[in-house]
Amino acid sequence: MTQEEKKALQRWAEHHKAMAADVPVDDGLSVRDIERRRMELEHDPVEWIKYFFPKYARYDFAQFHKRAIRRIIEHPEWYEVLSWSRELAKSTVAMFINMYLALTGRKRFFVLASATETSAIRLLAPYKINFESNPRLKQFYGTQVTLGSWTDRDFTARCGAKFVALGAGSAPRGARNEEVRPDVIYLDDYDTDEDCRNPETLKKKWDWFEGALYPTRSISEPTLILWCGNIIARDCCIKRAGEKARHWDIVNIRDKNGRSTWPQKNTEEQIDTVLANISQKNAQAEYFNNPVSDGTIFRNLPMGKVPALSRFPFLVIYGDPAYSDSRKKQSSTKAVWLVGRLKGVYYIIKGFLARELNAAFIGWYFDLVDYVGGKTTVYCYMENNKLQDPFFNQVFKPLLREESKKRGRELFIKGDERKKTEKATRIEANLEPIDRNGAWVFNEQERDNPHMQELMEQFRLFEMHLPYCADGPDCIEGAVTIIGEKTVEMQPPVTISYKELNEDNPYRM
Repeated sequence: MTQEEKKALQRWAEHHKAMAADVPVDDGLSVRDIERRRMELEHDPVEWIKYFFPKYARYDFAQFHKRAIRRIIEHPEWYEVLSWSRELAKSTVAMFINMYLALTGRKRFFVLASATETSAIRLLAPYKINFESNPRLKQFYGTQVTLGSWTDRDFTARCGAKFVALGAGSAPRGARNEEVRPDVIYLDDYDTDEDCRNPETLKKKWDWFEGALYPTRSISEPTLILWCGNIIARDCCIKRAGEKARHWDIVNIRDKNGRSTWPQKNTEEQIDTVLANISQKNAQAEYFNNPVSDGTIFRNLPMGKVPALSRFPFLVIYGDPAYSDSRKKQSSTKAVWLVGRLKGVYYIIKGFLARELNAAFIGWYFDLVDYVGGKTTVYCYMENNKLQDPFFNQVFKPLLREESKKRGRELFIKGDERKKTEKATRIEANLEPIDRNGAWVFNEQERDNPHMQELMEQFRLFEMHLPYCADGPDCIEGAVTIIGEKTVEMQPPVTISYKELNEDNPYRM
């Protein structure tokens, strides 16, 4: 035995020891007590799981867990995809379901497939450990290990259930457990980032599932097809499977109200801590089933030094409000940005972009005016189309009067009442040429400002189908448009005399 094999054997022994220590057994139960208790537990799969897997089921199940467990077990013929966020225990719940189906005799042949054979073996490992070492399972169902048919990639338990681990591309044709064809086909971590970037590889993997693995099932016997995985790309096997499934269960780390979907395990503070340490791109893919790739529209976004504010002929403070008066995570972001133009270059100087209260939104205008400090003329604008006009007059104007009174000075904000076209096309049409030609600069002194970082992130992740919020780019587009209009207004009129108009004009009558 090699040193590596010895280490692997030692790790396996430690797993067994830990399992036995963490799952206490009531040795005072008689055979009659065990049989009665077993029947009670099997009647309620959730309670069965909580009793036999206390080491794994340390936290109370959320409602979506319970619904999925009962839904899958109650349907012998079923096709389901679990796209639950990381930290919502989709693979663990799938193991609970499969172990229940095996030990209660409902299913007899389980094929576990993953991106590679190594990952499939790793997926099968906790099943094997529990069959070997879970003392409660031994007490209620007897020893499950069968000599001569017990490997890390293929084993048959005494209950009659066979488990096989397969990597994508393996040869599953003809797979049988005696007369039984696979009646559970379970795929987990089947997609990889690299595979999803290669359409040909993705096609091969999907074709292998549909053309090789899926047909191993029996036509005449009910079969469970279960996928576990997040939507990591616009086109991936999970998405294709979800579109075919009888039920596609998509659960994010937070619900539509911005609250933890599994508060028994993941608190709001814990979620905030984790999300604060990764990019929005990765957070959206891993925790919100929203595959956002680096945008293909705004590629440059140069940062640089902003000239002295006194050199600008004027500056514009433009605000993009939101109806919600809330800091909650499900509310829209509000944006107010100070933008100027000098010698054909737009400068994004300073601003605010966050989920905030309406009063704070109004206060941002005053803060930016103070930042300019009278060094040049400042025009203040706020988006105000026909739908927003009542809100502008009934909510923001009173708040503006209150803030003016509190700060002891007047501030006038003009509504931008122009009729705007569709958001994504307007942003792309008006701002992409500026970025492509390097005709704008983002203030490098604001590089570490969270508001500037969020603005840059929204530009980087911008796509025409708006996979991520674009309130910041929308605000900058408004400021750029106003600057263009003001610049035209400030140009002196050109006067041409009648004589100049007619001289050397070959088209005159």
